[in-house]
Amino acid sequence: MSEDEKPADKPQERRRMVRLPTGGTAAGRKVGQKIKTADKKTLSSQAWIKRQLSDQWSERARAEGWRSRAAFKLMEIDDKYRLIRRGSRVIDLGAAPGGWVQVALDRGAAAVAGVDLLMIEPIPGATLLQADFTDPGVDQQMLDAIGGPPDLVLSDMAHNTVGHRQTDHLKIIALIEIAADFAIRTLRPGGNFVSKNFQGGDAGGVLTRLREEFETVKYVKPESSRKGSAEVFLVALNKR
Repeated sequence: MSEDEKPADKPQERRRMVRLPTGGTAAGRKVGQKIKTADKKTLSSQAWIKRQLSDQWSERARAEGWRSRAAFKLMEIDDKYRLIRRGSRVIDLGAAPGGWVQVALDRGAAAVAGVDLLMIEPIPGATLLQADFTDPGVDQQMLDAIGGPPDLVLSDMAHNTVGHRQTDHLKIIALIEIAADFAIRTLRPGGNFVSKNFQGGDAGGVLTRLREEFETVKYVKPESSRKGSAEVFLVALNKR
């Protein structure tokens, strides 16, 4: 979920099906149009566009039809830990724009549900909700959509930073705690959990709880995560 995008005013369920992107080039995906209009954007937006266009993972995502470079992060984690199995149920928190949902379906998941404050363009085979995951009843909607306890809970949730280190840190940890609580409550025995975190962020309380509930808990920095980014992922394996 991009920090520059604003949540929609009214949550609504998105179930309409459209054709899944299958490929294309940067030009074919209207990146050229972004360049032409870049002078009308803020400096931060222009920097983001230039970074995306020069980034090998972003270019590869556009060429292969993945909705974001984040797809490769999940692929790397899954290649290492075999989280997504054929027929599995997967829930993705903070799913926009849908790259992780695409990967889960591509790797054989039978039931996938995603939720985000932002609208997610429909993906065939997945249930996608535009909603605040913390609102009452949304968690149950996700469980109903996949037909039972998940085998894997993913969280790429992020928040808009305010520039105050302590405040931003507390918001990051709060999102991890919310996602971890949901995973612990709903995962089937043997299920797995993946959540975004940031290096230097003290997630001690969350780590303690995850280590009590899962056999193995690790930090992972995928190769496709930008080298200058503090982003890492918490991977909790085999729920007790």
